[in-house]
Amino acid sequence: MKQLAVVNYAEEKGSVALREVPKPEIGDEDVLLEVANVGVCGSDLHQWTSDHSWPVNYPVVLGHEFGGHIVEIGKAVEKWKEGDRVVSETAAVINPQSPMSRQGFYNLDTERKGFGYGVNGAMTRYVKVPARLLHRVPEPLSFEQACLTEPCAVAYNAVVMNSRIKPGDRVLVIGPGTIGTLCAVMASLCGAEVAVLGLPQDKARLKIVEQYGFQTLVGDPSEWVFKADGLGVDCVVDAAGVSETLKIALDAVRPKGQIAKVGWGPKPFHFSLDPLVQKNVTLQGSFSHNWPIWEKVIGLMASGKLDVRPIIGGVWKTSEWHEAFEKMHSGEIIKSVLKPD
Repeated sequence: MKQLAVVNYAEEKGSVALREVPKPEIGDEDVLLEVANVGVCGSDLHQWTSDHSWPVNYPVVLGHEFGGHIVEIGKAVEKWKEGDRVVSETAAVINPQSPMSRQGFYNLDTERKGFGYGVNGAMTRYVKVPARLLHRVPEPLSFEQACLTEPCAVAYNAVVMNSRIKPGDRVLVIGPGTIGTLCAVMASLCGAEVAVLGLPQDKARLKIVEQYGFQTLVGDPSEWVFKADGLGVDCVVDAAGVSETLKIALDAVRPKGQIAKVGWGPKPFHFSLDPLVQKNVTLQGSFSHNWPIWEKVIGLMASGKLDVRPIIGGVWKTSEWHEAFEKMHSGEIIKSVLKPD
């Protein structure tokens, strides 16, 4: 049986197309998931425009933010049944015996391969998923929202797990994309005063960010950054997709403050890191997520404390992927969501 899928078929820019691919066959420890919704990630766009910095196993079906119903179960799978509503983590392939995996940090396993670049993802109707990756979706939570558990987990890891944000802290988030906006939400849940910095072309996205009640900034953020005591902000979350924004972060962070770097930027930066030393600043990278983070995020979403609805700019059929990608790439919306035809 064949199914239509959004396939990144080569490294060259624009090498994404709707193609027929075989329906997956599952192994004993897998389930077959019928996709309800899949979010479009900035990394999907980066593979489309070929300005990514990670290896891709071409050709590959895109899509790693997804949820749906279980329609088939492998022989060794327990505690799941057909019809269950689930979302899936992204670490499709890991070495369970690696030092990081055995500590629970399989997201940092050097052999890890994720959906949408290492193995086929979910921009299609059926996707094969190892059962170890599944999380139950509470009934009141729609799949349009639940499919964004993954970027919410990225933000939770960056802000809650890998940062030292305390109630009353002042936090500058650089980049009003999906991850930046969700990092701002997480910082606010931690009790921080938050501002989000963007570019003039981010006007539409910053308007969406304002729905969460955050201060939005364009250009030089100095007035807001230094208004309290002239020293800068307690934490900068750099969620932009370029390396150069690290300089803005170094200028804005206060002495003994922290920079959380979660945005990817393949190009080198051309400035000194001496301010990092002089200010005694912590520079913290943050990548991906693991099982307990997903459980926390799903609980927050189900309770209503974490509302992703403002960032969803629309739902498109899988066959309309190009429009969905363009809407995000142009900055007209923050997040596109796809639904199988």
